[in-house]
Amino acid sequence: ISGGWELEVHGTEAKLVRKIAGEKITVTFNINNSIPPSAEEDTQEQQKPDEQEPELTSTPNFVVEVIKDDTKQSLVLDCHFPEDEIGHEGEEESDIFTIREVSFQPPGEADWKDTNYTLNTDSLDWALYDHLMDFLADRGVDNTFADELVELSTALEHQEYIKFLEDLKSFVKCQ
Repeated sequence: ISGGWELEVHGTEAKLVRKIAGEKITVTFNINNSIPPSAEEDTQEQQKPDEQEPELTSTPNFVVEVIKDDTKQSLVLDCHFPEDEIGHEGEEESDIFTIREVSFQPPGEADWKDTNYTLNTDSLDWALYDHLMDFLADRGVDNTFADELVELSTALEHQEYIKFLEDLKSFVKCQ
């Protein structure tokens, strides 16, 4: 991923970390259940025999955590790819991901506390929502980043899928 992100992968979970101007930005995602269900009934009826199957793309939910060096809390933004936005590259000024929830959490906590207030963006003023999207873009989390995240996630998902099939084959062969 462009922009100086460091990648850590642990099984199906991936973490991208970047440090800029006194902040640590961490983007975490899991490839499990990241391929949207295909409408197989629709595609099989409409598909001509020579047509290729549509390419499977991994679009995981992802969490952006921003920690400022001098604070004891982190801003956490829970983001996802809405299904109707995937593949609409031609649309101008359209965000391909959205922020679903925003909260403050203790930095570095593996499990976030349900006791901390979480703001659902459905009820958020649009101007404040735009400021949050600009806040992310200023830290390198924008449409270009999201496109690259989809490419990375898809590659990791395919890699894990092949490994799973190989493990399944050897497990089933076992006497």
